[in-house]
Amino acid sequence: MSRHRVEHTLTPVEIGMILDSVADGVFTVDGDFIITSFNRAAEEITGVPVGEAIGRPCCEVFRAEICEGECALKQTVRTGKPVVNRAVYILRADGARVPISVSTAILKDAGGEMAGGVETFRDLTLVEALRREVEKSFTFEDMLSNNQRMKEIFSILPDVALSDSTILIEGESGTGKEVLAKAIHKLSSRSDKPLITVNCGAIPDTLLESELFGYKAGAFTDAKRDKPGRFAQADGGTILLDEIGDITPALQVRLLRVLQDKSFEPLGSTKTLSSDARVIAATNKDLRALVEQGDFREDLYYRIRVFRLTLPPLRERKEDVPLLAQHFIDRFNRLKGKDISGLSRESLLAFMDYDWPGNIRELENALEHAFILCHGGLIERHHLPEPLCQAPGSSHGFLTGATLAEIEARIIRETLARNKGKKLATARELGINKTTLWRKIKRLGIEEPDETAG
Repeated sequence: MSRHRVEHTLTPVEIGMILDSVADGVFTVDGDFIITSFNRAAEEITGVPVGEAIGRPCCEVFRAEICEGECALKQTVRTGKPVVNRAVYILRADGARVPISVSTAILKDAGGEMAGGVETFRDLTLVEALRREVEKSFTFEDMLSNNQRMKEIFSILPDVALSDSTILIEGESGTGKEVLAKAIHKLSSRSDKPLITVNCGAIPDTLLESELFGYKAGAFTDAKRDKPGRFAQADGGTILLDEIGDITPALQVRLLRVLQDKSFEPLGSTKTLSSDARVIAATNKDLRALVEQGDFREDLYYRIRVFRLTLPPLRERKEDVPLLAQHFIDRFNRLKGKDISGLSRESLLAFMDYDWPGNIRELENALEHAFILCHGGLIERHHLPEPLCQAPGSSHGFLTGATLAEIEARIIRETLARNKGKKLATARELGINKTTLWRKIKRLGIEEPDETAG
């Protein structure tokens, strides 16, 4: 006896019941992007009742950040290619901003012609909350780090911010000196006043004086009217003098007076003005060496370094590379409407093996470069800029088959070497206790350097 398969066409009611049982939000649109169906999960996530959603353009219901530009559904209808797990934000009916991931596909009619589109979306609120809890341990204001030296800076920053003293921030270019200055200002009692930033190295010395102190009309040929300087604009707030090591001796004299008695004269004026601006200076140079060479005034040096903060370069805080990389990947996903999940194993090895002479800024630029070439999934090594995409085993120390344990071992070896074999200092820098470090050394088979103390 032959068996015949009985085909059953689902009714609209049955389809609705199935969709309402799905945990993800699902809706469909016609060719004009008018919503034709809207399941229960979609109603719960958006806060829009199904009766209000059906018959309206989907952009009015979702109010997502991509609706006016790179709409995922329109992209799928236009190209015929589905979008999978793109991370975006929508506005709920009550105005709350909700993170979701969206996936889209084309709907076809019985004749195989395109009839519209379908979008499924998942509420990522809990995922985002968990991610923030994880990051909280490594984050201070807009800075991220799990490095012990950075954590020590984080621990004293509230006291430094409230002190109102002049601060000198030292560190190589790209280490985050401006971000640190912003954190100090944000935590200070002056946070409701402006933070004015002046890049002393980017402005010619002939213009820097008028930029800092302002000028009166007629002070020079193009001075048509009075212009207040940056110190006047920062009155009551904070002024960041970035790359202060680049200013000339003549301007150093004028700057010293402002720091001593908070007074100055605009160019072309005989009237003395005052500014209650807190000064934060930043430099990528060794000011002490400049003082010894006679290129920087010693009295000014001691005026600006009432309290000194030194940011370590990224090559000395390699444990932060994965954390910072994921931070920038998440940020670029939001900015560019992509769904890149992270670094591939080979890319992570390249990141960990690289010395990052441009520090955090270079790492951010490397990932922005990768986002141009990578359209989804993992960032592979060929997506990275030179020299990160070099062939394995060329100038870098990691082998192609390196494991995460080998990466960890290398970090421990480098930190031990940097601390001259002192385990206590090494453990502090790595943010672990000495016993944990000892166990890792034994487990990873690390040859211990001579330890003179610790």
